Amino acid sequence: MTDAEFESLADGTLSALERALDGAALDADVLAKGSGLLEVEFADGAKIVINRHTAAREIWVAAKSGGFHFRHADGGWRDTRDGGELFAALSRLVSAHGGTPVILAPGG
Repeated sequence: MTDAEFESLADGTLSALERALDGAALDADVLAKGSGLLEVEFADGAKIVINRHTAAREIWVAAKSGGFHFRHADGGWRDTRDGGELFAALSRLVSAHGGTPVILAPGG
């Protein structure tokens, strides 16, 4: 995969994440911070940061509970440690912080 192909795929995924987060019942602000960067800011000031990392060809997520790296494989973005899917992982992270169950899906 070339850098341009990665950036196109990652940007499409970040746009889908932004739509899914905007459509979820969150007590949080979803902010696009330039190309390749999203922030989910909760009422208490805590943030989840999601960004593309072109050099590694991964999408990175930084949350209170830690950092996560997702690489595109098998038709989706998979956690490089446990193989978990990106939208499912973000659903858990957002739900845990917000205290309300949230299910994010690519078509969201």
